[in-house]
Amino acid sequence: MNNQTEIQAKQVAQQTVFAVLFTISFGHFLNDMLQAVVPSVYPMLKDKFHLTFTQIGLITLTYQLTASILQPFVGFYTDRKPRPYSLAIGMSFTLLGLLAVAFAGSFVNVLLAVSLIGIGSSIFHPESSRVAHMASGGKKGLAQSIFQLGGNAGSAVGPLLAALIVVPHGQLYIVWFCFAALLGIIVLSGIARWYQAHLSLKATKTRVVAEPQQALSRNRILFSLFILLILIFSKYFYLASMTSYYTFYLISKFHLSLQQSQVYLFAFMGAVAAGTLLGGPLGDRFGRKYIIWISILGVAPFTLMLPYASLFWTGALSVIIGLIISSAFSAILVYATDLVPGKVGLIAGLFFGLAFGMGGLGSAVLGKLADATSVQYVFQICAFLPLIGIFTGLLPNLEHKRAR
Repeated sequence: MNNQTEIQAKQVAQQTVFAVLFTISFGHFLNDMLQAVVPSVYPMLKDKFHLTFTQIGLITLTYQLTASILQPFVGFYTDRKPRPYSLAIGMSFTLLGLLAVAFAGSFVNVLLAVSLIGIGSSIFHPESSRVAHMASGGKKGLAQSIFQLGGNAGSAVGPLLAALIVVPHGQLYIVWFCFAALLGIIVLSGIARWYQAHLSLKATKTRVVAEPQQALSRNRILFSLFILLILIFSKYFYLASMTSYYTFYLISKFHLSLQQSQVYLFAFMGAVAAGTLLGGPLGDRFGRKYIIWISILGVAPFTLMLPYASLFWTGALSVIIGLIISSAFSAILVYATDLVPGKVGLIAGLFFGLAFGMGGLGSAVLGKLADATSVQYVFQICAFLPLIGIFTGLLPNLEHKRAR
């Protein structure tokens, strides 16, 4: 390989980085917006099918398990054999799942429908994370934050659109979201063409600039990954209480309507989207460990106050919580890929999968607890979960210099 080839490879990567990052972020926006539709209409499904909170939790668990179990396997496989067009295939599963939810006539049919959406998610996330990594230009934290911003923004917009489109008109109107899935298939097919064209470029860059290796023993790396997985448990178990039961909490405690409660959920998810954009760049500059520490343990005072706050302060605290806690995932994911270089798909699949799995398990467990006690008691218990962030102190200090 001559110097001219190396220079051209680097120049092409830098010219395409932001266009690709924002496009894959938009794909993530569509993917997560569509996923957020089903939890947003839980109260409607609960009334129509006479569901208990335990059954509501089972819907989330079914979706999250199908989304989580497959992801590490997808990531492991695509690390060895990249499949660019699997992005569009994943969105196709989501499209089929939305159609099935719209026409579902029973609780069992809803479970089958959300499992299709979960399969779509499990295919989408590992490969899309690899695209963000490839297009990062070395600014891995920033790239992951831009990618995550799209997903969290979609999660915020989904409930709002569901409140405007589905809640007033009924379950069948979920069909309208299928047009967004079709748009996603088109967008992701375009990304797949870029990905396919740049697989050889990626191989060239890998030979030119090797991934940095960490001077840590295998046992220390495994222990650090275990700590990161514990932190993911803390973060997503708490988020499960918010995404699945925040509307029920507001309706129960403050007697809001469903549409009013959706506005508060939108504010929380919007704060999550905004906070996501901060975590990656701050991690690039100051180090991932410090951002992880602040994001998880630092949110504890606010979660502990939330169950005892007035309606105004409940809304304000939920926004603060969303801003702080959301900055963790980008930092955790990039920190993990630094621990295990060259395994972006496997790490993304593992951590996205665990995030979905913890969300599903949390929703099911908390639904059972809500049936046995109350939704308000659920929030009192979950307030202590961010204290698990103290385990961040056990992570090694990896050096991260600000990308220039």
